[in-house]
Amino acid sequence: QAYLSYSNVAALAQLAAKPGWEITRTMNDVKIWTLEEGDVLSFKVEMQVKIPSPLAFSLLSDFTLRQEWDKHFLTCEVLRAVSEEEKIYYVTSPPRRGHKPRDFVILVSQRQPCKPREPYTVAVRSVTLRAVPPSPGFSRSEILCAGFQIHRRTSSSCTVCYFNQATPGVMPYLAANLTGSSKSIEDTALGCIKFLE
Repeated sequence: QAYLSYSNVAALAQLAAKPGWEITRTMNDVKIWTLEEGDVLSFKVEMQVKIPSPLAFSLLSDFTLRQEWDKHFLTCEVLRAVSEEEKIYYVTSPPRRGHKPRDFVILVSQRQPCKPREPYTVAVRSVTLRAVPPSPGFSRSEILCAGFQIHRRTSSSCTVCYFNQATPGVMPYLAANLTGSSKSIEDTALGCIKFLE
C-alpha cells in the first residue's frame, strides 16, 4: 500500500517534469499542452484560478465533488479511506454512442508541499480491488497516471495543472478533443475554474 501511494505521487511528479511538452491551445485562463511518447499521449491543462492554493487543494482532493464540474464523472463513491491522504474511489463514466459506460477503481493520493516552492499534489492511478471485480454492464478502464499540481501564485490565486497520461483505451476520447472536433477538454477546464471560484 505504501509503495503504491509513493509511486502514485512520484509518477505524477515525473510526468510533470518531462521535457518535450508542446502547447496546443491557449484561451483566456486555460492552456492545453500535449506530450507524445510512442503510443502514449499525455496532456496537461493549465488553469489560472482566483482562489488560494490550499482551498483549491482541498476542493480538488475530494473526488466526490468531481461530478459537480466534470461531466466525464457520472458517479463517484469512496470505497475505502486508506489514510487521511489516500482514498480508493469507484467512478463511473457516461456511455458514448455504441459503447458501454466505463468504470474505474482509482487510488487518489494527496500531498501538501514540504517546501515553499513545491506544489500541492493530488495524484491518481487505477488499482485492482478483489471486492470490486469488473461487471458486465461496464467496460473497466485504466488510468495510468493523472492528477493535479497546484502552484501558489499569490495569497489569493494559484495555477492548477491537470495531467493525464492516456492509455490506448482512452485515445478515441482524446483524439476527438485534441483535433478540435470537441471542446471537451476546454469545457471541462472552464467548468473546473468556475467550480473552484
